[in-house]
Amino acid sequence: MKHRLRSRAAPLLTARCAASALTAIITAASMLAGCHPAPPVYQQPDRHRKPEPAQAAIANMQMALEYMRMNDLAHARDRIERALGEAPNNANVQETAGLVYERLEDKVKAQRAFSAAARLGKDDPSIQNSYAGFLCRTGKTAAGEKLFLEVARSPLYQTPEVALLNAGVCVGGAGDVLDAERYFNRALTVKPNMPEALSQLGNLALSRGDFKEALDYVQRYLAVNPASPEVLLLGVRAERKLGDSTGAAVFARRIESEFPNSEQAQVLRSGIER
Repeated sequence: MKHRLRSRAAPLLTARCAASALTAIITAASMLAGCHPAPPVYQQPDRHRKPEPAQAAIANMQMALEYMRMNDLAHARDRIERALGEAPNNANVQETAGLVYERLEDKVKAQRAFSAAARLGKDDPSIQNSYAGFLCRTGKTAAGEKLFLEVARSPLYQTPEVALLNAGVCVGGAGDVLDAERYFNRALTVKPNMPEALSQLGNLALSRGDFKEALDYVQRYLAVNPASPEVLLLGVRAERKLGDSTGAAVFARRIESEFPNSEQAQVLRSGIER
């Protein structure tokens, strides 16, 4: 019987620039709130000749992603719908449409676009990876997990550790901690010291009360990867659970000095972590 425990899920990763841009939207949204940057300018490839539909579709798709990065969803929708009109059989355009509609919380259109992308890009493991993420985010955990594993096995997919990590995030978000841990360790087998896998394993160790192991993952992460506020806060929590206030203070000072504007720094200032 699988041990199920609810844990905080991490964002799914992808090797495609479209989904990478969506990840950037999540992290950049708070910084962009309240400011009004100039919209991206569409440069015509030839001022005297209308671009071919396929070229125009790619340009509109890229602008949709840029508007999403700026959290301007109305213009993102306008641009991706132009792209859909120009190249409805382009798998990348359909994938990006799925991302836009998902951000707009239009589940029906998002499902339709992602399904079309998966059908049109059936031989593209990166698009399948993106579709698997959508399946997981919409509660279809078993289907998403299965597709992530197919992606990881594909000889065309150059980052199988990403698909394995995503499989772990997918099942972990549904409460299957044991399988999540197994997938994270498999990701590390493919790419030792993968930062996202180490961070996930550290959080799982902390959640089950193995504070020394959680700290070991933090130290292993920091030995080979640049610090992140999330990992430093994990260090704070592990050290405090171990009763080492000095060690916790060291991690806390690093958050304040290296990431003063981070959510983690705000959490520390609020006193919630005391």
